[in-house]
Amino acid sequence: MANKLYDKGRGKFATGDLHWKVAAGDTFKAFLVDLASYTPDFAVDEFAADIPQAARFGSGGGSVIGDAVVLVTGDPSAAGVCDADDIVFLLVPAGNPLEAVAIFKSTGDLATSPLVAYIDYATGLPVTPNGANITVQWDSGANKIFKL
Repeated sequence: MANKLYDKGRGKFATGDLHWKVAAGDTFKAFLVDLASYTPDFAVDEFAADIPQAARFGSGGGSVIGDAVVLVTGDPSAAGVCDADDIVFLLVPAGNPLEAVAIFKSTGDLATSPLVAYIDYATGLPVTPNGANITVQWDSGANKIFKL
């Protein structure tokens, strides 16, 4: 598969309900994703809770909720290119290979946190966790994490 935007997230960008430039109080987060437990449906999946709990891995001592914040750097609006700092997931427990990262805007409730992007092409992916930190480096090419 290739890096993609979720259709409903793209729709939220188009209507102005979602914007990458973080406003006061906005937080973008990410999960590492185990594709043995999740098959993305880019036309249907809308919220972070659409990714089954068994497929979601984040930081914070192995929390399945995934609390690694994606921080916006620079001006992400230039040519519709969205970028962020590389992301470190802390102490991811040993287990199945993790093949992708799902980015979402956190509302504090996974059932209302819109999915934005699915990344399976980044330095460090796929990765087999061994209890240590996992760093995912976003693409440094022209389109960075994604381009609208």
